[in-house]
Amino acid sequence: MTQDAVVFALLPLADLRAHERVDARKVRALARELERTGVFEDPIWVARDTGVILNGHHRVAALRRLGAERIPAWVVDYDADIVRLGRWTPGPAISKEEVVRRGRAGEPFPPRTTRHTFAVELPSRPTPLADLLGANGAARRPAHARRAGSGRSAKGRAARSG
Repeated sequence: MTQDAVVFALLPLADLRAHERVDARKVRALARELERTGVFEDPIWVARDTGVILNGHHRVAALRRLGAERIPAWVVDYDADIVRLGRWTPGPAISKEEVVRRGRAGEPFPPRTTRHTFAVELPSRPTPLADLLGANGAARRPAHARRAGSGRSAKGRAARSG
């Protein structure tokens, strides 16, 4: 493995491109767990030069839900032999080029289609959630994520009930 095939970085969430969709229930559960623990344990994997997420789509979505601006990531040379691509379920082979194309084009696969593995073990890098949030250290949660319950605003409920 070359020295720079994998490097750790805190990346702006805005720069990342998904190649797979996510399960909203899993995202909500991960966001609750992050709020409970206050620690982001395992960095995502991102292809260098393209910003395509290789592993960690649900973690990215959970941090976005919490209003984070950055995410811990292993930035990898996607062409390196240490990065392997397979599938979680049976089906035709998927190429690394197709993963990058879909990420760039905004045409994601269904959740858990691709399975990336590394020939080397990448350690966890626990990062305090506060280090990933906005400049003031507070989560800026989207309006739909602020309220418990139905997800409808009071104004919306009033308009439908009258």
